[in-house]
Parts: sequence; C-alpha cells; structure tokens
Amino acid sequence: MAVSIKSEREIALMRESGKILAEVHARLGEYIQPGISTLDVDTFGERLIRSYHCIPNFLHYNGYPASICVSVNDEVVHGIPHRGRILKEGDIVSLDAGLIYKGYHSDAARTHAVGKISKEAQRLIDVTRKSFFQGIKMARAGNHLNDICKTIDSYVRFHGYSVVRDLVGHGIGTSLHEEPEVPNFTMRRRGIRLRPGMTLAVEPMVNMGGWKVKWLDDGWTVVTKDGTLSAHYENTILITGGEPEILTLPV
Repeated sequence: MAVSIKSEREIALMRESGKILAEVHARLGEYIQPGISTLDVDTFGERLIRSYHCIPNFLHYNGYPASICVSVNDEVVHGIPHRGRILKEGDIVSLDAGLIYKGYHSDAARTHAVGKISKEAQRLIDVTRKSFFQGIKMARAGNHLNDICKTIDSYVRFHGYSVVRDLVGHGIGTSLHEEPEVPNFTMRRRGIRLRPGMTLAVEPMVNMGGWKVKWLDDGWTVVTKDGTLSAHYENTILITGGEPEILTLPV
C-alpha cells in the first residue's frame, strides 16, 4: 500500500487548502435556513469556493453533478442538490464539500440543524462530531490506523448509535481519494502504522438506527436502510510528531 508522505511544501499548500475550506463551511453553516432549496446551497457553495480562486473537487468527480453534497435527514452522503428539495424546519442537513488549491485537495463535512430540531436529532449530531475528536486522539505517529477506527466505533456504540460500514474515510493530497482507506468501525487488522506527513480525511457517518444503507436510483444518494436519521462529520488531518493537526477547522 503506497501511502504518500507530504513534504513541508506540500503540507503548507494543504494547510491553505484546508483553511479556505474551513471558511467555506463556516459560511455555508450560516446560510442554512428553512425555505431554501438544496440547489441553493450548492450554488452558494460553488460560488464561495470559486471566489477563493479554488476548484470544487466534487464537481464531475466520477460523474457527480454538483459541488456540494447536500444530504437531508435519512440521507447519509452524496445527496444530489435539487431545486425542488426544500429544507424545512426540523430537518438536519449534512454538507460534504471539498476544494483544490494549487493542486492540493481538502475535504470536510458538517451536519447542521435547519431551524429548531428535536433533542434526539441534536444529540445525534453532537455524538457524531465528538466521535471524530475521540478518534483523532489516536492519530499519532507510531499508532496504527485501527486505533482511530476502533475508538470512533466504540464511542458511537456507547451512545447507542451505529457507524456506517459501507463508506469510509481516506487519504488525501494531490488526489481527493488516496491510500489508505480509513474506516470508522473496528477493523480485523491493525492497519498501517501512522507516520508524520500523512494526510487523512477522517469522517464518521453515524446512524440513529442500524448501520445498513442503500443507494437510491440516482446512483449516488446513500440513505439509511431503516429510514432513521444520519449525521456526518469530517475533517482533513495531518499526522505530526505530536498531536494531529486539523487542517479544515477555522484558525
């Protein structure tokens, strides 16, 4: 398995790519409100990305038709924006977005409340976010990849939810998806040993019910098989000689 180790120059470019994406996500979060369409979100997000002289890396990736994946309620990931899909009070919406800055990719996801939501929905969002931060406590040089995976899995299960098993995180750099795959569930092997200079997209996808999912007829949208809510939280991180560095959070 060829896992790329980034040079100082590459890390500097990925930091800038991540910093810009963090700003894009912050603006997207402020934009979310009842009454807008998922296509409005995509149009706003693409305009933002291009305003930084960056390229939306999801647009046309393997045929995906939009710049922002907008997934509502039981949609786990890869929801396709549509002018007829209107966000309503009480919905939750996951926004997965990435961009290319001077040849280097960043990737992050956030799940937002649309207006006032139920306590149960908010708890799902909170646990999903916190599972990421629990997991990356293990993202240290010398540890193994599965140390991250099993920590996320254990945290989610402790809170009564389930981790999606059909979709995983990934390495990232000059390509959106690089080696290694980064599951959010416990693997049967230890996985690679983490080394400084590795860059990973760690992205728990957590369901309120069971872990099983299905793909809709559009070939992209993944939904929970049991129709329960799903939340998504992702950041691009850098493995260092000490604590991991999160590249896609606001500075």
